[in-house]
Amino acid sequence: MSSARGTYGRLLAGLELPLPGRGRTLARWRALAELTAANVVTGRLAEAHADAVAITTDLGAPELVEPGSHWGVWAAEPPRPRLYAAEAGGSWTLTGTKPWCSGASLCTHALVTATTDDDGAVALFAVDLRLPGVRAVPDTWPAVGMADSDSGWVELEGVPARRLGSHADYLDRPGFWHGGAGVAACWFGGAAGVAAPLLARAARPGASDLVRAHAGATATELGAGWAMLTEAAATIDADPDDRDGLRAARALAVRTRIDRLAATVVERVGRGLGAGPLCADGDHARRVADLGVYIRQTHAEADEAQIAAEVAARAEAGEDATTLWEAIIGFSPTGANAPERAPAADRPASTDDDA
Repeated sequence: MSSARGTYGRLLAGLELPLPGRGRTLARWRALAELTAANVVTGRLAEAHADAVAITTDLGAPELVEPGSHWGVWAAEPPRPRLYAAEAGGSWTLTGTKPWCSGASLCTHALVTATTDDDGAVALFAVDLRLPGVRAVPDTWPAVGMADSDSGWVELEGVPARRLGSHADYLDRPGFWHGGAGVAACWFGGAAGVAAPLLARAARPGASDLVRAHAGATATELGAGWAMLTEAAATIDADPDDRDGLRAARALAVRTRIDRLAATVVERVGRGLGAGPLCADGDHARRVADLGVYIRQTHAEADEAQIAAEVAARAEAGEDATTLWEAIIGFSPTGANAPERAPAADRPASTDDDA
């Protein structure tokens, strides 16, 4: 067991975030964005812990996440390596290897998915990582970006765990996508942190037009991104149970847009300020590297294709595609609700004042 277990416990003990979908989702996302703007790794680890609080609450076990603990959520399911769960006498144990574990040697507890021995299905478990039989595998996270997130493999050997539900219980609840959109708030915060030196330089007397052009474009990107997050948070709070069934499409739209925003901000800052901050400011260089890895949690164009595929499937089942797009975009792409335009013969001739 690593001596690093619980490193972030004190920070997280003071992190009291509103649960998503309860009326204060934007306040939750703002706090996560602010943490990530200050330090991308801290924001990423705090988001996972906050997600664990939301998940355990959704699944009827809010008492699991105790003050002073530090939880990870390890739900990646690649073909290998695999983690297996076995039941005996009503109790479960976990054996095998779990990859992509953010906070592998830092977390005190984790929510993990594992394949059950009885039927081969995937289920969700809560596990105390301080128990014997848990080992963070060295040299399985050689990354430069997000290096401090310690996202390597964890081996477990006969470790007791509590089964919280099936994989479907975890994935199919509306909160899964509330959390997925919340990750984008962290990406936004990381992008804002990357932008800070450019925005500061542009506000100084004598800043070049080039610097100010990149700063203006960057501020515009950030403003648009925050507006999208604000609207998404309001939609979640207005319909936390996802009555229209578009939670996945909306969350993916937010995630892919903020992913692209973050990449644009990194490029704008580099073009506006040159290599100087990347070479002379260690915090900035680390933030850029960390953010580049963090936003790759998206599946990029595959996620964007999923948005359209969901609309197409529902349209094939008889729903109106334009109405579905309007629900995702917030505006009808056909202008279907606009007043009918008068025929040309009934409209007054245009004047210079109309321009």
